[in-house]
Amino acid sequence: FAERARENFLGGMTCSEAVVSAFAGLLPIDAERLRALARPFGGGMGRLRLTCGAVSGAVMTLGLCFPEAEKSALYGLVQEFASRFEGRNGSVICGELLAGKGIGADRSPAASPRTEGYYRKRPCPDLVYDAAEILGELLKEHRKC
Repeated sequence: FAERARENFLGGMTCSEAVVSAFAGLLPIDAERLRALARPFGGGMGRLRLTCGAVSGAVMTLGLCFPEAEKSALYGLVQEFASRFEGRNGSVICGELLAGKGIGADRSPAASPRTEGYYRKRPCPDLVYDAAEILGELLKEHRKC
């Protein structure tokens, strides 16, 4: 899942789309609708640089994999995921993750052109990889999806 998520991102998907699409074959929703749902969460929710889109994509996937879970149990899974992600990356906040790599957190709604330089300087390919890897581990531990 992790490598597929990275490839999805490098292929032009938003960070959120990249993660959910890596798990699309396991989810009870068609892939195009899933991508449409996830797309606006890229850039920390519409480039507001809030919660990392890779994290948002993983959280959406948890919701789809645990539809019967009560809220407290689901919130516990989300918090476990976030704790692991933050442990690896230092934050779950897009702007903080970018700042840690010396990238300004541009909040304009205009998406950055996807160029070789864009991919080279951003931590995003590694972040979507980590999100998908952690999510895969959680799903395996809980025998879900």
